[in-house]
Amino acid sequence: MAIRTDDGEHLGLLFPDGGDGRALPDDLPPGALVWPDPEYDRLRTHRRPSFWLSDSPVPASLWSRLRAEHPRSGLWPVLLEDSVQPWSAGQIAPEPASEIDNYRASAFMTEVWRDLLAGGVADLAPYGEECPGLAEPGGLVADPDVVADWYARIVAGRRTPLGLAAVDRGADVLAVMGWQGAVHHNEWSVPLAAVVRSWEERFGVRVIGMGFNTLDLSVAAPPATPEHALHVAAEHWTFCPDSILQGPGTLADYAEQIQGKNAWSFWWD
Repeated sequence: MAIRTDDGEHLGLLFPDGGDGRALPDDLPPGALVWPDPEYDRLRTHRRPSFWLSDSPVPASLWSRLRAEHPRSGLWPVLLEDSVQPWSAGQIAPEPASEIDNYRASAFMTEVWRDLLAGGVADLAPYGEECPGLAEPGGLVADPDVVADWYARIVAGRRTPLGLAAVDRGADVLAVMGWQGAVHHNEWSVPLAAVVRSWEERFGVRVIGMGFNTLDLSVAAPPATPEHALHVAAEHWTFCPDSILQGPGTLADYAEQIQGKNAWSFWWD
């Protein structure tokens, strides 16, 4: 459900106050405001479009510029794969960012750990049935914005269009844009956004890209030791079980894959 836009002033429709006082970009490539399809999300009523979507792929330089402008514009850029479905088709279920405040990453991890034990087949040693809770923060190896721009160059190489959402922080785009990529694991994106918020604070994470069932994050403070990586791997198990189940099969092997890495990519089956 895309509505054509002619200039940056229309981006004000993304804000409850019309974007008053914000420095909204007025030199964007052709694009459209996207509303949720009422047939897809018929139980909700929306008074504003959920995000803006470019018609064509964009260069990483545009993502980086808009990321730098976020404090003034209030618009977070996201590189979006699979542009027709779900994005321009409006196959989204947006929620206000305020809903994320009702969730805590630690509580989500504990609940999902318990639920996954019933049907999971991953090797969770050394934790087993005991959820270890959230890992300690990582140590910054670079400025989070520098790492984000680096990873955006990699993701933009896939030739993705650009999304812009009115949020205070990047993690909130999962809810505000109505992303449903993890629907077979968690029907609601709001708790997952709470986890990403926690990763922003503990690991210098930034949301770079999203797809139909994918999520790409830059990581400026990755786990640097095997023990820390193992603890972070336990968090990833509850956030995206397929990372383990359809990957190496054990937390230990998965931990080796993320230790010291400046990007986390998730895929839900």
